[in-house]
Amino acid sequence: MKTLTLLATTLALLLLPTRLPRWLDSVPPLAREPLRRLSGTVVRGTVVRNDTIAALLSGTVQPSLVAQMVSASRPVYDLARIAAGRPFEVSLGPDGLFRAFSYGIDELRTLRVARTEGRLVAEVLAREYETRTRVVSGTVESSLFGAVEDAGEGDQLALDIADIFAWDVDFHTELQRGDGFRVVVEKQYLDGTMARYGHVLAAEFVRGERVLRAVRFASGGAAGYYDPSGRPLRKAFLRSPLRFTRISSRFSHARLHPILGVYRPHLGVDYAAPAGTPVQAAGDGVVVAAGWLGGYGRTVRLRHPNGYETLYGHLSQISVRAGQRVAQGQRIGAVGATGLATGPHLDYRMALNGRFVDPLRLKSPQAEPIAQSQRKAFAAECTGLLAKLAGDAPASAAAAGARASTRRP
Repeated sequence: MKTLTLLATTLALLLLPTRLPRWLDSVPPLAREPLRRLSGTVVRGTVVRNDTIAALLSGTVQPSLVAQMVSASRPVYDLARIAAGRPFEVSLGPDGLFRAFSYGIDELRTLRVARTEGRLVAEVLAREYETRTRVVSGTVESSLFGAVEDAGEGDQLALDIADIFAWDVDFHTELQRGDGFRVVVEKQYLDGTMARYGHVLAAEFVRGERVLRAVRFASGGAAGYYDPSGRPLRKAFLRSPLRFTRISSRFSHARLHPILGVYRPHLGVDYAAPAGTPVQAAGDGVVVAAGWLGGYGRTVRLRHPNGYETLYGHLSQISVRAGQRVAQGQRIGAVGATGLATGPHLDYRMALNGRFVDPLRLKSPQAEPIAQSQRKAFAAECTGLLAKLAGDAPASAAAAGARASTRRP
């Protein structure tokens, strides 16, 4: 009998699957944090993943009352849409009975359900950011991110500066120690604490002897950045289809191929970047092809106005389809190492009328300037913003001083 039992147990073990079923192998939901009773009448907590309003208020509010709260809230907010990480609070009377419930929908909106004259009344309370305009300046030692951080600011401001000057400066390859920036930026506050950046209203970037200035101007429901003469900074093509990376191989008619070991033309620019880095369309256009293309691996080709085409090779994934229209800056895929590639990078190529050209040497066509009817309004706004931007120490002067102090004897 013992032998039969042992044999049956052994067979059962052999027949067990080598991998647990997916539902057993899944990540368990986050454990609920204990509710905090701040006093005898207030209970506060935070929504966790997979929470429902019924589970959230279990043990604090009667299920029948929860149903009434959901019904009362429905015209202004659906309590089935509560999100993980958002705060909530329940207020109880001295007798332990429900008085009010509040849920932080987002940074600016709060749902409040309160008992009023024997019935539940729901409303969404909204508040606004307090916007303060500040001037921020800095000097580049190694990177734009580092310069912004040294100025006591966040990464988002570095991205905003890079976006403004993306058509004139390749922030991957062209920055030098001593370059300077200065911006007039909106900072938005809640309860006295800065919550986020608003618009950059004016910006100056200094590269060597070159000084670039930009002013934000809105008309006709759209906003853009213009130089003081009214010419748009936006051009037909971005300087680079990636944000913050490095060039690993340039345009060449005779480059030693790293895999094939022979000299052959490399009629594009390789940008080394981590796998998965977003790749954006260099300009407005139409997707000519999106799929596998020999040694290029996963590839996207775009056709642009005036005879231009761009190619994006070795992608790990493709986010567009053939025939689709795309806008400048739109994500079209992600960096990878598909096809003939020794590591993750983007092979970026540009052709004009069927002939490859060096993207780094291209003088991109200008966009349309400000309409004549808007010139007077732009001039007035530009004058005021440039005065704020200048302040007591323009970025050009600060950068020049930094370069003088760091120049080798």
